[in-house]
Amino acid sequence: MTAAALSPTVPWQPAPQALSPSRQDFEIRRLDAPFGAEILGLDLSQPLHPEDFARIHAAHLAHHVLVLRSQHITPEQQVQFSRRFGPLQIHVQKKFQLPGHPEVLIVSNIKDNGEPIGLGDAGHFWHSDLSYKQQPSLGSLLHAQELPSEGGDTLFADQHAAYDALPQALKNTLAPLTAEHSYLARYEELRARSPWRPALTAAQLAEVQPVVHPVVRTHPETGRKALFVSEHFTTRIIGLPEDESRALLTELFALSVRPEFVYRHRWLAHDIVFWDNRSVIHLAAGTPDHLRRKLYRTTIEGDSPY
Repeated sequence: MTAAALSPTVPWQPAPQALSPSRQDFEIRRLDAPFGAEILGLDLSQPLHPEDFARIHAAHLAHHVLVLRSQHITPEQQVQFSRRFGPLQIHVQKKFQLPGHPEVLIVSNIKDNGEPIGLGDAGHFWHSDLSYKQQPSLGSLLHAQELPSEGGDTLFADQHAAYDALPQALKNTLAPLTAEHSYLARYEELRARSPWRPALTAAQLAEVQPVVHPVVRTHPETGRKALFVSEHFTTRIIGLPEDESRALLTELFALSVRPEFVYRHRWLAHDIVFWDNRSVIHLAAGTPDHLRRKLYRTTIEGDSPY
């Protein structure tokens, strides 16, 4: 009799199943601001339970800007969390991708041997990320890596509140209007005064052809209406004479960023700020040239505005 025949028979067992992630005990607390909330006690380096993800998703819709405090995560973990909300978009400025992670855009004023390591003038004008795409961004996540001792704040303006505050006659005027959005709208203006805007290749130009979107968009998840124009990317109102288009856009740009609609985020170490580009526009307040600032950005693809 062989040794194999003498061995006891081991009954078949199914492969062990992966354990379900544990629930985390975290707090969602409204900011002392017109809108926005901070999340305390959440650890994104750990697998996220579906019910915890649902809480975060609901809070994002309710508050438009979420500040996730003390997130010690890798770029890969940031990418994985971002992807739970949808496909990620790759920025046209590919020279500022994080090596090994093309989904991550480096936002930084730092130079290495005289060469910028990231997009240093990102957010110089009020805007909604990638509104110049046919399917603009659902939301963006910015993770603090290195912060200056002063400056570096980011401002957000609630475009639902801005729309709600418009006179009814102006709402009626805007209802049927559409506007052109272009990545190139102020590109040469920025390029003339910064090292972060190289000449675009033919392939890059093909990525950023102008698009047309409603001036007032409907949020696809909440149904709320919001202004959807910005001083950075919106070039003209379709069908209006140039002078009327410019006058109306100038009025809307001013109305959209009134102080009562604005939250100013002052960064803390390891903050992740996750904002809804369908609900807010944002602006970088600026960093002194002699101070270092570096953040990692991921951008989630959204729907065509309607």
